[in-house]
Amino acid sequence: MIRKSGLGKGLGSLITENHTESENNTVSVSINDIKPNENQPRKYFDTDKISKLAESIKEYGIIQPIVVVKEGDVYTIVAGERRWRAAKLLGLKEVPVVIMGLTKKELLEISLIENLQREDLNPIEEAIAYKQLINDFHLTQEELGKKVGKSRAVITNCIRLLNLDNRVQSYLIDGVISEGHARLLLSIENFDIQYQVAQKIIDDNLTVRDTEKYIKNLQKQKNNISQLDKALTNNSYLDDIKNRLEGKFGTKIIVKDKNNKGKIEIEYYSNEDLQRILDIIEI
Repeated sequence: MIRKSGLGKGLGSLITENHTESENNTVSVSINDIKPNENQPRKYFDTDKISKLAESIKEYGIIQPIVVVKEGDVYTIVAGERRWRAAKLLGLKEVPVVIMGLTKKELLEISLIENLQREDLNPIEEAIAYKQLINDFHLTQEELGKKVGKSRAVITNCIRLLNLDNRVQSYLIDGVISEGHARLLLSIENFDIQYQVAQKIIDDNLTVRDTEKYIKNLQKQKNNISQLDKALTNNSYLDDIKNRLEGKFGTKIIVKDKNNKGKIEIEYYSNEDLQRILDIIEI
């Protein structure tokens, strides 16, 4: 049986008016015919929160349908991946969806902006989403700010976080340092020194103010820092490899190197994500 369902003010306002009302009906779809959006900016899903959502769905059902677009025989998620993951955890065979008629460009834009408006991305995911919108849709930071309700300065400062060392970005993602700490660390160009200071922030439980004082003290010792810079390895080659691997696998990659030996770590966030990576490797 088909019943109509609202999309919510945030998502509904993003969808262009030329989609017919019939495209907004709720229908049941096999959960195995649904796939995540590869351009979904959120890469980190809290397993505890997914489990709690699953318990809620078990008791009350899926109150808000998952928004999807149909691509051949499968449905790509526009909004509601957490609900889809929770439903899979419960072993549900079908889930309610709203099928939208969107172009690939509209799908990308809506997926990114909808997540940004929800304000539940971590700072790095948010920065990646801003950068992708700017690059893919040729937007200025001011134009993007109008779309997501943020000032140009906020967007600029957020995107700058992508200039942090990858290990420091991981600390920010995990919440062990704050965005205030991270912005101060941007003043340190050398990634290894950045990482060392980030570790000190964690080990000594430094406040943002304490960190500011500590970095200023380091910067006074320019000669010492300059000597340390020369002693540290230039990681540009490894950074290029890391970026290419992340582009291929669509997840965070850690490349560790010491004396021309090391290892490559590929992160995954669920059994489904692991299988996706294995499929890419063809294992």
